[in-house]
Amino acid sequence: MAESKPAFDGLDRVMHEKARLGILTCLLKKRDGLTFTDLKDACDLTDGNLSRHLTTLEEAGLVEITKGTNGRRPQTLVCLTNVGAKRFVDYLALLESIVAGALESAEGEPVKPKVRFSTT
Repeated sequence: MAESKPAFDGLDRVMHEKARLGILTCLLKKRDGLTFTDLKDACDLTDGNLSRHLTTLEEAGLVEITKGTNGRRPQTLVCLTNVGAKRFVDYLALLESIVAGALESAEGEPVKPKVRFSTT
């Protein structure tokens, strides 16, 4: 039996970076968006680090950043775009299939993913 090559060609460098995976996961759970501060706290990132990652995600069309105010205080709201949500859910399914394939190779029998992702 020939060994199969891992399907790492489909890994998306924009989404796969650890901090960006965390950001996208938080935003997928909270579809109405999170403030910059709440997202920073949830992902345990500095202002500058979060800002840099959000710029990358925004340039890729995955998030939308809206600057406004809450009373007299400036506030930045970050939301996952519809395209971003679909791409991220598809990406999670790809990661799930890679993990299932690795488990199958390790255990010698097919593994069905136990979790299904939904954008609703």
